Amino acid sequence: MSNYIMDLRKIVGHRPLLQCAASIIIVNEKGELLLGRRTDNHLWGYSGGSIELTETVEESAKRELFEEMGLIAEELEFFMVNSGPEAHYVYPNGDEVYNVELIYLCRKYHGTLKRQEEEVEELRFFAPEEITMDMISPPIRPVFRKYLEQFQA
Repeated sequence: MSNYIMDLRKIVGHRPLLQCAASIIIVNEKGELLLGRRTDNHLWGYSGGSIELTETVEESAKRELFEEMGLIAEELEFFMVNSGPEAHYVYPNGDEVYNVELIYLCRKYHGTLKRQEEEVEELRFFAPEEITMDMISPPIRPVFRKYLEQFQA
């Protein structure tokens, strides 16, 4: 969790926050997506998280990718904004958020896959046809629906 969000949580507790986030979906040369199984809800998702006060959206997305998955994004392609009722989420600890998330696709990257142990149980590439909505963390399901509509063969 970002320092900014942690500081706000000290004041507001579990009450709803508007959370601005940046994320990256890694796509390999086979068209597979890199997903991480989250430690909090044990569902799958891409790298991403809250934007810090001094960061650009792109810097935040790249930082989150490196922290959570060990990869360095070389090129980002804007994909979509995820917001609204479906982006609302209550974390297992009771923290409630309304996400406004900017998502990028990245096909050019380097580094060694390494999961952030506190947040990610496992990293794995999935072919699009292997991805089902019940395996995906709820607030990012709209992103996967759009991705699969656009890119699934």
